[in-house]
Amino acid sequence: MSAAAEAELARVVRDHAGRLAASLVSLIGDFSAAEDLVADAVEAALRHWPTEGIPANPEGWLYTVARRRGLDVLRRHARYRDKLVLAAWPPAAEPDDRLRLIFTCCHPALPRSAQIALTLRVVCGLTTAQIARAFLIPETTVAQRITRAKRKIADAGIPYRIPDTDELGARLAQVLAVVYLLFNEGYLSSTGDRVQSRDLADDAEFLAAMLAGLMPTEPEVLGLLALIRLHRARAAARFTSSGEIVRLPEQDRSRWDRQAIVDAARLIAKAAAARQPGPYQLQAAIVAVHAEAPSWADTDWQQIVLLYTMLDGLAPSPVTKLHRAIALRYVAGPRDALSEVDDLADALSGYHLWHATRAELLRDLGHADQARAADARALELTANPAERSLLRQRITWA
Repeated sequence: MSAAAEAELARVVRDHAGRLAASLVSLIGDFSAAEDLVADAVEAALRHWPTEGIPANPEGWLYTVARRRGLDVLRRHARYRDKLVLAAWPPAAEPDDRLRLIFTCCHPALPRSAQIALTLRVVCGLTTAQIARAFLIPETTVAQRITRAKRKIADAGIPYRIPDTDELGARLAQVLAVVYLLFNEGYLSSTGDRVQSRDLADDAEFLAAMLAGLMPTEPEVLGLLALIRLHRARAAARFTSSGEIVRLPEQDRSRWDRQAIVDAARLIAKAAAARQPGPYQLQAAIVAVHAEAPSWADTDWQQIVLLYTMLDGLAPSPVTKLHRAIALRYVAGPRDALSEVDDLADALSGYHLWHATRAELLRDLGHADQARAADARALELTANPAERSLLRQRITWA
């Protein structure tokens, strides 16, 4: 199967598995039972569709497999008789059903790792093996997280619903954080020998787009979708054919997806019209300044510093302050930037990008030995092979 065919298969499975899960949870009222049925249907699809082709009615195919599995379960477990209303199948999935499903998977009572695993399993239709490969952890660990999350949902009586208005802000922030973390891991892997995971990035964009479709007036949802699409717009220029990182100043901007950049800018403008600025909107605006600059030399660094200042005001973070200092380098010079970076030593001494940033600034100021030492420390703190290769080159060239 070609890469394009695999991508299409993954897209179809994600889309229809989420609809099936939402319908079943709504219909039978049992999250765990519904998730089991969906998982079986997805696993069957992944076995059959690569050789038999995607059926003309994927949703109907998945429903049929899930129905058969449900009947098997019903025969063995009398307790399912009141839950599996199989005669009513196939039920129609309402948009709110899918939104309720996402909010249930991302309930704040669940650990973040469990939220991610459950969302990927139930909403995106990934198997436990696929999730384990994506995060480079044992399959048994993923299975345990999912099992515990389902038990927590049942034991705590977590409702399958969209939060009330007074709860929505905090709960939506939780959902967006899961999608954001998922994208970050796909965009630049933090563990193992993989540079990136396009599958995870695909799943994050899928979830963000689905949220935007279901909540089209929520500015932070639009901001996150714009942020993801802006980053992905330059995917073709981020790495060499051998997997080496191409830093932003050296990227071939003619390879960037200009239509995706324009579309993301429209999302940012739509979000801004609500006059409710948030962290994802500001991050998207920062990436848009980079994306819309004709060249590295034309980058509006003053605007970027201002946006990072606003971002740190809304969501204070040492990492945000670090990125603001990086931008300040091009406005006030490396000495002022280094002063701000050094102020973050207590908070970020275990973060490889803090050391790598110090190395660049020290090198600008003529302190080659200190720069080499900072790069060496950054090398110790990152597992990403592309970042490690770049740092080794800098240490060698210094």
